[in-house]
Amino acid sequence: MKFDLEGLTVHFPYAAIYPEQHAYMGELKRALDARGHALLEMPTGTGKTAALISLITSYSLANPSRPLRLIYCTRTVHEMEKTLAELRLLFAHLPAAASRSLLALGLSSRKNLCVHPQASAAAARDSVDTACRRLTASWVRDKAASDPDSTPLCDFFESFDRAAAAGDLASYMPPGVYTLADLRALGRDRRICPYFLARQMVKYANVVVYSYQYLIDPKVASIVSREMQKECVVVFDEAHNIDNVCIEALSVSIRKQTLEGAERNLRRISQEIDRFKATDANRLRAEYNRLVDGLAQRGNLPISDAWLANPALPEDILKEAVPGNIRRAEHFLAVLRRLVRFLDGRLETENVENEMPVAFVASIHSQAGIDQKMLRFCYDRLHSLMLTLEITDTDEFMHIQTICDFATLIGTYTRGFSIIIEPYDERMPDIRDPVIQLSCHDASLAIQPVFERFQTVVITSGTLSPIDLYPRLLNFNPVISRSFTMSLTRDCICPMVLTRGSDQLPVSTKFDMRSDPGVVRNYGRLLLEMASAVPDGIVCFFVSYSYMDGIVNSWNEMGILQDIMQHKLVFIETPDVVETTLALDNYRKACDCGRGAIFFSVARGKVAEGIDFDRHYGRLVIMFGVPFQYTLSRILLARLEYLRETFQIKEGDFLTFDALRQAAQCVGRVIRSKADYGMMIFADKRYSRHDKRSKLPGWILSHLHDAHLNLSTDMALHIAREFLRRMAQPYDKTGSGGNKTLLTEEDLQNMAQDAMEM
Repeated sequence: MKFDLEGLTVHFPYAAIYPEQHAYMGELKRALDARGHALLEMPTGTGKTAALISLITSYSLANPSRPLRLIYCTRTVHEMEKTLAELRLLFAHLPAAASRSLLALGLSSRKNLCVHPQASAAAARDSVDTACRRLTASWVRDKAASDPDSTPLCDFFESFDRAAAAGDLASYMPPGVYTLADLRALGRDRRICPYFLARQMVKYANVVVYSYQYLIDPKVASIVSREMQKECVVVFDEAHNIDNVCIEALSVSIRKQTLEGAERNLRRISQEIDRFKATDANRLRAEYNRLVDGLAQRGNLPISDAWLANPALPEDILKEAVPGNIRRAEHFLAVLRRLVRFLDGRLETENVENEMPVAFVASIHSQAGIDQKMLRFCYDRLHSLMLTLEITDTDEFMHIQTICDFATLIGTYTRGFSIIIEPYDERMPDIRDPVIQLSCHDASLAIQPVFERFQTVVITSGTLSPIDLYPRLLNFNPVISRSFTMSLTRDCICPMVLTRGSDQLPVSTKFDMRSDPGVVRNYGRLLLEMASAVPDGIVCFFVSYSYMDGIVNSWNEMGILQDIMQHKLVFIETPDVVETTLALDNYRKACDCGRGAIFFSVARGKVAEGIDFDRHYGRLVIMFGVPFQYTLSRILLARLEYLRETFQIKEGDFLTFDALRQAAQCVGRVIRSKADYGMMIFADKRYSRHDKRSKLPGWILSHLHDAHLNLSTDMALHIAREFLRRMAQPYDKTGSGGNKTLLTEEDLQNMAQDAMEM
């Protein structure tokens, strides 16, 4: 359909539109008009992706003199593929002239795009990267030119290189939408490397879909996203955890194994330097001269040699000359050896230590003789040296890269970080496992360059409540900040707060109550009763793996688990990705064949973040407890202190906000469209408190009736049966009268007419 939105012709790929999609597009258009940032919360299952790509593409087509490019960031490859499928649908509905001129593609790692038979067979991502470099590095290709028989090359990359040199890449990728599978198929058919082709064509694409890391993690962003212009709209979808993604991008952990690996790496690099001195001393001399002029040569590297970039340095620092005492390769190695020895000494501590970067850098200077400027250039100096030494198996050098990453970060930032040294994990005090953690506390450090560089950044998700906390956490000023509700013709969401069992004993996962046999038994009885009454799939979320293991063992000893399995099969998420994928597959099979199943999962786990339990795969989700972070974690305590002092965010407010967004993310898995229906049980007495409950998204709160706030197991069972009986009745999908939940083109014209008359 095609409709007018405040003077903009919007092309929409469906015959009807939800009212909230229409309102969402209106807010998005205002943000684009104002060239500012937006923060938008939209309920799950209401077509957020379709609304975003339709509005931004239509806006770009309507302004050919100022065409906008869309950078759409997702968290998982699965979400990337869904977005590209929506784009393909949209492009099919655009005017022929427009769709023939637009290019949209997904970009992922070599692991997901490589088509070389041997390189793509490697199991780990780093191994695929290394296998690729062994076949494509500039010095490998130079060697093959003189000795083609003994040096294997990648035919796919060679044809890419020839096409790039001839300026002929566009003929390999005509306008259209390219998913990762399409890119691989194109690579095999045309015998060209899909990874490097996509990397180059990103510069010319109208829509690019890729991972958060490609924009937020400075090590990746400066390679992949360097060409992006200011006239881009950046969308971070499912961005409720964006502050954690930013913090992880700038945090580093160093253990004993890291330092041992770094020492092995340094011995290997030393051998390579000796070999080069004997065979090609001119290369080392040329590198020295280049370092005198500064590190700005990075932009001129062949695409196959580009390595992870500096984690922190702004461009102006990269033009500085490298400090004289780390220009010579052997001097730089001596500095790294002293740094590794210093860190090894710090790991010998018996007590927990917490230092700021300034104090830590001062102690490195006084004990190891390494100053701040030398630390700051460590990462780039290592990169330069590895290129000079023609090292291709970079995955074997991850340990020394981690050390240099750590050195550059502490040499660059003086605030927003702390260095925490722990001799053991306090949950297992008998096992010595010392670790130095450089912990970033300020999410705005990683995302600030994105806000400054692009004219509009849209942060959107189904769970952004309380929405006013994000601008403070990320330190930005959105021009639009809004939360939308879901328009429904029937109450297809039924949230409940269960505070006590059938025996009226309160239930909670509070630390002093969680191992109480009464609480464990009541949780088991709740699941048993629901398994007997609710058809198809039930999903249960626990606050941690250890709690899930403990409670499932207790249920087994009490005989409750056997009773549950009389009604439904039970599948469990584990930290192993392969096991969990298999369990999910079998869970779906059990739901498909009518047997019904229960899936035990963990808040903050892979399943809670990326798997949908729509339709019969999830008729009920039970959140056992409030998923607070481990509040004795020293990293968390340091972050809370930083947030309080810098952004005036109270500890309790942040912990509650974080726990409730995780809980909302878990229960939101159950409803993925308006035709769907499902129940949500918050099984903990703390949810009945207003200060906790009010942090849930508005679209859940609007369905949480007062009568459902303080339930026992038998009351919840009665409400569940009534709800399922109601959902079995036929209903009007489009709504009627003033409560229309599907708007046609005609409805939108009438709305526009009414607005003009007013």
